[in-house]
Amino acid sequence: MAALATSTVSLVGVSIFFVLLTYLTFQLLRRYLYKWNMMKPIPEIGGTLPIFGNALQFKANAGDFFCQLIGYTDTFRDTPLLKVWVGTVPFLILFHAETIETVLNNPIHMEKAYSYKFLHPWLGTGLLTSTGTKWRQRRKMLTPTFHFSILTEFLEVMNEQAEVLVDKLEKEAGKGPFNCFNYITLCALDIICETAMGKNIYAQSNFDSDYVQTVYKMSDILSRRQRMPWYWLDFVYNYFGEGQEHNKRLKILHSFTSSMINERAHYLKNYHESDSESDQGMRKRRTFLDMLLKTTDENGKKLSHEDIQEEVDTFMFEGHDTTAASMNWAVHLLGCHPDVQAKVQQELQDVFGDSDRPVNTEDLKRLKYLDCVIKESLRLFPSVPFFARNIGEDCEINGFKVPKGANAIMIPYALHRDKRYFPEPEEFRPERFLPEKSMGRHPYAYIPFSAGLRNCIGQRFAVMEEKVILASILRNFNIVSCQKREDLRPVGELILRPENGIWIELKKRKRQTPGY
Repeated sequence: MAALATSTVSLVGVSIFFVLLTYLTFQLLRRYLYKWNMMKPIPEIGGTLPIFGNALQFKANAGDFFCQLIGYTDTFRDTPLLKVWVGTVPFLILFHAETIETVLNNPIHMEKAYSYKFLHPWLGTGLLTSTGTKWRQRRKMLTPTFHFSILTEFLEVMNEQAEVLVDKLEKEAGKGPFNCFNYITLCALDIICETAMGKNIYAQSNFDSDYVQTVYKMSDILSRRQRMPWYWLDFVYNYFGEGQEHNKRLKILHSFTSSMINERAHYLKNYHESDSESDQGMRKRRTFLDMLLKTTDENGKKLSHEDIQEEVDTFMFEGHDTTAASMNWAVHLLGCHPDVQAKVQQELQDVFGDSDRPVNTEDLKRLKYLDCVIKESLRLFPSVPFFARNIGEDCEINGFKVPKGANAIMIPYALHRDKRYFPEPEEFRPERFLPEKSMGRHPYAYIPFSAGLRNCIGQRFAVMEEKVILASILRNFNIVSCQKREDLRPVGELILRPENGIWIELKKRKRQTPGY
């Protein structure tokens, strides 16, 4: 009897399981068909299959995939809206200022898209990936860190690391072509570690940085998983995909940032500024991590180690990789356009003369043409090639009905090539960003730092760093690019990078007449 009862219970359990599975499958299928039917009038790239969508059409190589995606935006440039299906998830491809404004300017659509969930094991739900109340609290808490008065303290570090970079580049000057990508990236890593974490890791002295190489690898792994829906289920990914490699890389990234958090926490616990230190003019620099370690919520509760870790990982990745890529693209463009380079160097001569003094806050304000160069570089090669939002409610975009749960992917690379706002868009013309030329331009026609409520919190930090580093390079060297635009082959992973680096030649500049 006992065996019969056990068998009956087992059969009931199995029956309930299959009933639940059938119900969930039905609900998922019902939602899928609802979205499919509602979005049917929206133009699509073609070849869409049930369940798989367009995923089987996507190129496996990241560089090929990016070219493919940009090819779609060229083909459908005059289409009011465009969609692709990645598995059962519909994505609107947005690359017109008007449609992008509709999404980014509406707080209902503030949640990041489904594909961002694959970043959670690395970045947790920090400022980049969180939503709702948590995002609002963190944004409010972190905003004071980027106040101008604090950013000016970071100038000292930026100048120090720029000097190290110039010393490294000097060894390459006059010796023919070399790849400058890693030099600039390691400089950006040293800057973010010291300004945000309070620790100098001397990355520029360690050319094969484990952290940098792991960030590159992780970006490749994650972007590949995002466009392959058959790997979206964790158990499938772990057994048949790159789960083991992903977890191996994750340990390297987390151990790097965790050690810095623990070291800084220990330092702050034992730090006491003495009168003698104050008398000698020594002071502790404020850092992003210090604020995280000291801050409390409305109930007086401190952030947990996990809370701090996810913000540190986010800031480390966003704070060095995006800026490094942007500076490298700018170096390439300056090396391709000696006339623009000469104008920047004339501006630097006007501001600094022949002195080798560091850059100060007043200098940053005066470097107006360099600011235009940075903006135009970011127009042609935005560091973040695309970002996405979840559509938070049924709505209309450009006359088409779009259901709640669809995703919208913004492509700045394509948006910034809209001829309505940037005539001859492939031409490098920094003058486009002079005040008189920018007047009347659509506010969402140029969004290298995103826009709306979730714009990049660190954009002033990034531009300040770029100005200091580029000014330091151009005060000391003339740049000659060794690649044509078509040789660069941008790779659109999490960050837009050139597939084979940035190859340049440097020529040491001669000082002009002393006493300028």
